Amino acid sequence: MKKAANKTNTSRPAERKKITTKTLTTMKERGEKIAALTAYDFLFAKYLEESGIDVILVGDSLGNVVQGNPTTLSVTLDEMIYHAKLVKKSIKTALMVVDLPFMSYHVDLKEAVRNCGRVMKETGCDAVKLEGGERIAEVVQHLVKIGIPVMGHLGLTPQSINIFGTYVTRGTEPEEANRIRKDAAILEQAGCFAVVLEKIPARLAKKITSSLKIPTIGIGAGIHCDGQILVTHDMLGMTELFRPRFVRRYLDIASLAKEAFTKYIRDVKEQKFPNKNESY
Repeated sequence: MKKAANKTNTSRPAERKKITTKTLTTMKERGEKIAALTAYDFLFAKYLEESGIDVILVGDSLGNVVQGNPTTLSVTLDEMIYHAKLVKKSIKTALMVVDLPFMSYHVDLKEAVRNCGRVMKETGCDAVKLEGGERIAEVVQHLVKIGIPVMGHLGLTPQSINIFGTYVTRGTEPEEANRIRKDAAILEQAGCFAVVLEKIPARLAKKITSSLKIPTIGIGAGIHCDGQILVTHDMLGMTELFRPRFVRRYLDIASLAKEAFTKYIRDVKEQKFPNKNESY
């Protein structure tokens, strides 16, 4: 009797399903942590997508790491839309969230809806992110009502830096801590599907996370959040002047890049580049 020939398993690995706002809630319920990073262009978004990231945020932090500005306040709506369009070209499964920049949702409800609608329609993103608590609750409620998913952002909110006057940890005093906890509950009630907690004490973040049904995404808020986010340029070591202790550097691209540039310059000066194999 002939033995059956060994068959090579040619089946492809199962493709990841599109991550939605509901997916994040399910992840929280089953205790699976959410991994999020920022992207501002096609290539970085491609690398993140292929690495299996859950959430890609097109953050107004592009004002710092792309445009070289000291704050995020000068970023415009058109600039956010431009960068989000580039990112969208690479995304198949990750949840894509776009920051609404300073003064694009603060004037009145009508303008907020118009601007958020522009972002959704022109970029094809999955959701928008707004900073603030009770003061934006009406905007959040209305956006969700008309079908625009909203991620909240509490704690250290960079668009309020001129009020804070510093990037110091927020919520260290009982009054402000209670305000942040109240704002988180208000955002959940208004319809946010998740909330970013930035640079607040880990104990406060733990209390907020356990009190909410929606996921919390921490940045400098400790291990107890439902997920974590960093600015990609920071965790890759591309930014040299900004080194808060909550940023873990997984690479030192700044040093590697400068070393490569130096070698290239030397090779050009010494006529070592291009060689015969690099010429036609």
